[in-house]
Amino acid sequence: MAEAEGRTRTYRSELRQRQAAETRRRVVEAAAGVFSENGYQAATFAQIAKRAGVSIETVQKHGPKTALMWAAVEVASFGVEGEVDFFATDLGTAMIEVRDADGFAAFVGEAMLAINEPAAGVWTAVTGAALGDSELRDHLVERLAGIRRQVENVLRVVGERGWLRTDVAFDDLVEACCVITSVESYVRFVRLDGKSHEEYQAFITRTIRDTILKR
Repeated sequence: MAEAEGRTRTYRSELRQRQAAETRRRVVEAAAGVFSENGYQAATFAQIAKRAGVSIETVQKHGPKTALMWAAVEVASFGVEGEVDFFATDLGTAMIEVRDADGFAAFVGEAMLAINEPAAGVWTAVTGAALGDSELRDHLVERLAGIRRQVENVLRVVGERGWLRTDVAFDDLVEACCVITSVESYVRFVRLDGKSHEEYQAFITRTIRDTILKR
């Protein structure tokens, strides 16, 4: 009897954890949509709650607003919350399989479209709000530093494979790669200039090949 009760308690505990995770996911994805459409300042817990199909109190438990914003950015970019080791993601695994410099350039084009297209709206909301919010600005600086570290890690692997140009300082190559692959570049190229996703991907591939890699 005690063993059966223990299994029941374990099942119920696991069920509650799954339900809590599903609710968290709905709230964060709803937050991403609301922030993207309305901007950070105008977004409300009520709007997020309505989109997620939960109560305002439930959304508040997953706050504060800044935390929801960053969770939304992370989920929109990589599908999970928290700072992720790029090489632990599906994209990172795919990069390991790339066999030459041209293949790497093409991979970056595909990867940046996959990352930047869903994250563009919420990321634009973050950068816009950070101009007038010191807390958000501090977080943004931290996140940008984290992105730079990921780019450094990727380019070190590229360098080890002999594909990286050597006539330019490594730090300069990192900075160039950060600018080329930034969400802001995607927004400018696609949303403001009206280029297609195919044109954006080709642009990233070509620019990485010409700017970062050995000729």
